[in-house]
Amino acid sequence: MKRTPLYEEHTRLGGKIVPFAGWEMPVQYSGVIAEHVNVRQRVGFFDVSHMGEIWVTGRDAERALEYMTCNKVAALVDGKAQYSAILNESGGVIDDIIVYRFSPERFLLCVNASNTDADFAWLSERNPTTATVTNASSDYGQIAVQGPQALDLLAPLVKGIDLRSVKPFHFVEADLIGTTMIFARTGYTGEDGYEIFVKSERVLDLWRLLLEHGESYGALPCGLGARDSLRLEAAYPLHGHELSGEISALESGLGWIVKLDKGDFIGRAALLAEKERGVARRLVGFVLDDAGIARQGDAVLEPSSQRDIGVVTSGTKTPTVQKALGMALVSSEQASTDARIAVSVRGRSILGHIVPLPFYKRTKV
Repeated sequence: MKRTPLYEEHTRLGGKIVPFAGWEMPVQYSGVIAEHVNVRQRVGFFDVSHMGEIWVTGRDAERALEYMTCNKVAALVDGKAQYSAILNESGGVIDDIIVYRFSPERFLLCVNASNTDADFAWLSERNPTTATVTNASSDYGQIAVQGPQALDLLAPLVKGIDLRSVKPFHFVEADLIGTTMIFARTGYTGEDGYEIFVKSERVLDLWRLLLEHGESYGALPCGLGARDSLRLEAAYPLHGHELSGEISALESGLGWIVKLDKGDFIGRAALLAEKERGVARRLVGFVLDDAGIARQGDAVLEPSSQRDIGVVTSGTKTPTVQKALGMALVSSEQASTDARIAVSVRGRSILGHIVPLPFYKRTKV
């Protein structure tokens, strides 16, 4: 099991450590509900140093990424980030990623922890150009600062640039505690905030600075439990749940980042064929009307016949929405909003209905 540079800090703060994607990570500190609510109402800190960082550099960097990812890399400008995905030849999602453009010849990919080595191998083997692919994951740590007070907390700490002026899904490089860091206005909670990339040897210094400065904002360190319930309310997909190599990008709701008209890329032919014949399954949100909580793997049923029509990909009862909810892959003919469904939970058939996504959307000021 791997450990982030903050492992000892997590144990010192009383974090409950669990195995996750090959890492020992804190699932909670003060409690999942308390941490979730604090991010929605104030601000929270997440150690996301387990995430992977892969550089793609050189004269052909953009061309390489156009072929190896599904979104349109040419639409990026310096300082802009893009949500995208690495697909297999059948159109399944190997990983969802964020692409950061530093220059036409320098791109950073942030990839999921469990997929870092596999992503690096896949990209290296299928790179059709002279671009260089480098796994720099051991060089970086990451801390996510999320919540409505995230900018108020961070802005005074970073000199020489106004973090409030950086638009969502953009990033800047700036100095803090004597070292250059990457401040990306991105996140996985449905709230505003920043994900900060910092050299591994300075992660602890940054974490302690944030904890000290964050006291007056009521900031809390947060674990994987709150991260999961927050992302579910915002309907952000999670690899291994809504996303996998066996679920196509169109089925999993990523059609908006699949640019079929940009030219050839891995998985394009399969997705074109799937679009022409019609997508068999679709990702939907649902709410249960009766008592019970659906979990990943529970069968989704047609209520009257009890016929199997899909499967739950994620489910829980979340603190903000305060309903038993989830996402599921269901047959396309059953995927309309307000359609009645049932979910098989521990042998009981529990009624529910399909609802629009996301379950929660923050009020922008």
